[in-house]
Amino acid sequence: MSFLLNRRRLNGGLWVFIGAALPALTWAQPPEVEDWGAKIQATYVWQKKPGFNAAYSGPNSLRPEKEISYTFTTTAYLGFRPWQGGELYFNPEVSQGEPFSNLTGLGGFSNGEVTRVAGPNPKVYRQRLFLRQTWNRGGGEEQVESAINQLAGVVDKNRFVLTAGNFSTLDVFDDNTYAHDPRTQFMNWSNMTYAAYDYAADARGFGWGFAGEWYEDDWVLRFGRMTAPKEPNMLPLDSRIFQHFGDQLEIEHAHEFGGQPGKVRVLAWRNRAVLARYRDAIDYGAAHGEAPDIFKVRNGEQIKYGIGLNIEQAVSGNLGVFFRAMQTDGHTETLAFTEVDQSLAGGISLKGAAWGRAQDTVGLALMRNALSKDRREYLEAGGISFFIGDGRLNYRPEDIVEAYYSLNVVKGAWVTLDAQRIDNPAYNADRGPVNFGAIRLHTEF
Repeated sequence: MSFLLNRRRLNGGLWVFIGAALPALTWAQPPEVEDWGAKIQATYVWQKKPGFNAAYSGPNSLRPEKEISYTFTTTAYLGFRPWQGGELYFNPEVSQGEPFSNLTGLGGFSNGEVTRVAGPNPKVYRQRLFLRQTWNRGGGEEQVESAINQLAGVVDKNRFVLTAGNFSTLDVFDDNTYAHDPRTQFMNWSNMTYAAYDYAADARGFGWGFAGEWYEDDWVLRFGRMTAPKEPNMLPLDSRIFQHFGDQLEIEHAHEFGGQPGKVRVLAWRNRAVLARYRDAIDYGAAHGEAPDIFKVRNGEQIKYGIGLNIEQAVSGNLGVFFRAMQTDGHTETLAFTEVDQSLAGGISLKGAAWGRAQDTVGLALMRNALSKDRREYLEAGGISFFIGDGRLNYRPEDIVEAYYSLNVVKGAWVTLDAQRIDNPAYNADRGPVNFGAIRLHTEF
C-alpha cells in the first residue's frame, strides 16, 4: 500500500485532497501540479565482514577481526509552493547505527548511510531546509514527476533554478542515474559520488549555501558555494561563507547515442579552509625526530581543488553504464569527505524486465582509489590522518568491486543483497583483502 499526503491542482483548478491512495487507484485525468506534499523514507542496512589477514594495525586501521555494523535512518520530506515558481522543503531525520571500526581504515567505506549516524541511540536532526526558485525561459515544456524533494509540475526546458539554504552539494551536483543513492543503488562511498570529491559539508554531508542551474536546450551550467566545517570532518559549520567555503562549477551535456539517452558532466571544485599540508607535516616530523602529525601544522588557510568527469549512458531501456574519474591537487588533508586523491569508478545497472521483474535492479561496479605523493609519504612515515593510519604503509591503490540485487517486494519497498570486496584497505598491501556482505531494507511512501 502506498500512502500519499499531497494536495494536487488538476486541470481546470479543481482541488483534491488525497488521504490514502491504494496502488490500484487511477485518475481519469493525471495531476499536473502538486502544491504541497509529504513523503517518508526508511532504510535499514545490516553489514558483516569476516576476519581478514593483517600484518599489523595502527590507531586508525580497519579492525582485522570479524565485525557487524548497522545503520537505520528515517526521513520526512515536506514541501510546498509558497508562490509561483517557488518550492520550500524541510527534511527532519532520525538516525542511529554502529560503523565498522569507529569509521576508520578505508578510503571507500562500504555503507553510504553511515555518515548520517552518531551511535546506537536515535538522534533527531534537521537534515535540510531550503528554497528552490525556478524562472522559466521558454523552449518548450517538460513534465516534472512527483518525487522526494520534488513536487510534480511543469517547467520550461530552458530555465534558471536557484537552490538556497541547508542542503547537500550532492543534491545538485554530480548526479548519475545509475550510481548516486546508497539507499537504493550501490552502497559504497565510491559510487555515491567521486570518492576524490572533497565537497564542503558537515560530518553528515550537509551545509548551508546556494546553487544556480542554467538549463539551455541540451546544456546545463551549475555553480554554487557551500559552507565548510569549522574543523575538518567535524559537525559544526563555519558560517563565514566568504572566508571559508567550497565552490563548484559543473557543465552537463545531454545527448543520444544509438537512439539511447546519455549525459556527460565535467565538475571543477575548490575549497578554502584551515587545513594542514602533508609536506609541512612531513618536514615538521623530520625536524623534530618524530612521526609527522597534521594536527601540529594545521595553522593556515589553504586552497584545495579538483576536477572530474562523469558519464552515464543508456544501452537499452533496461541497461545502463556509468563512469567517473577525478583528480585532486593532493597537497592538503581531507576537509569533509574521505581520504582519496584520485578516483575511478565504472559499472553497469540492469533492470529486471528481461526476467519479468521490471522493478528489480542488479548492479556491478569496479572502483579504484589512490593517494597523492604527499599523502602517501605522510602515511609511510607513520602519520595518522582522520580516517586512516596503520602506523606504516606498503602502498597500493585501494581496489573495490561491488555487486547488488535490489528486489521489489511490494510497491514502495525493496530488499537488497549487496557484496563488496576491497583489496588493499586504506591503500596498504600488508592488510586485506576484506569482504563485506549486506542486507538493505528500504521503503518510501
